[in-house]
Amino acid sequence: MPVPSRARPGRYGCLVPLVAAAVCPHPPLLVPEIAGAAAPELNDLRAACDTAVARLLDSGARTVLLIGAGDRSAEVDLPFRGSLAPWGVPLEVRLGSHPDRRAASDLPLSLLVAAWLLGRRPVARTGDTGWRMRTVGADEPVETCADLGARLGSEQPWALLVSGDGSACRGEQAPGYADPRAEAYDDGVARALADADTEALLGLDPELSAQLKVAGRAPWQVLSGAVRAAGGDWHGELGYYAAPYGVAYFVASWARR
Repeated sequence: MPVPSRARPGRYGCLVPLVAAAVCPHPPLLVPEIAGAAAPELNDLRAACDTAVARLLDSGARTVLLIGAGDRSAEVDLPFRGSLAPWGVPLEVRLGSHPDRRAASDLPLSLLVAAWLLGRRPVARTGDTGWRMRTVGADEPVETCADLGARLGSEQPWALLVSGDGSACRGEQAPGYADPRAEAYDDGVARALADADTEALLGLDPELSAQLKVAGRAPWQVLSGAVRAAGGDWHGELGYYAAPYGVAYFVASWARR
């Protein structure tokens, strides 16, 4: 008898009821208070992120795990609080309702922006959804990222919000200047996200990714490991792909068919 897709055993033998995932970028300019007069330039990106987050929260997941690149791989402790002050605006970002009012946590930009995106949805400010946060080391090997994803299962239906940017080498004004390899790299990522192609994402080369200043390689490979472990047939939809300011941004939604 086939195992129901919602509770299919993963390759590690445990139940991994991943039900949905969303991929969003994390540029500070996504936050209007930081962008200032330039905020309208990213309205389309902001709207695409809002749509992806809404789908994620409507997926039936009881827990949402935020994952983004950091200095090392680690679980982030409660409370989930941080500040965008290093990017010019003393805006506190909080996720969930916690009585602990300690000083703001030192969250990396990837998780700060992801939490900010969730905070734009009313459900993210209630106690109905459980939250977890993890960082994955930006230079972790492919196998380590995939293994981490495979071990992220929960006893309840859960979803992933994956935070990461593409190459930062799309033109002479880009943070990493122009690199002729960047567009082909980003096009490949866009196809993989549109097709929910875990093998293509796991095939991203860490060395090339680092040379192109890609911030999303490790988190995308964690996503791939989680989806492979969960099993089932997955559908991807690419909601946004462009490279404003010379940095590639992707927004995608993944769900079971």
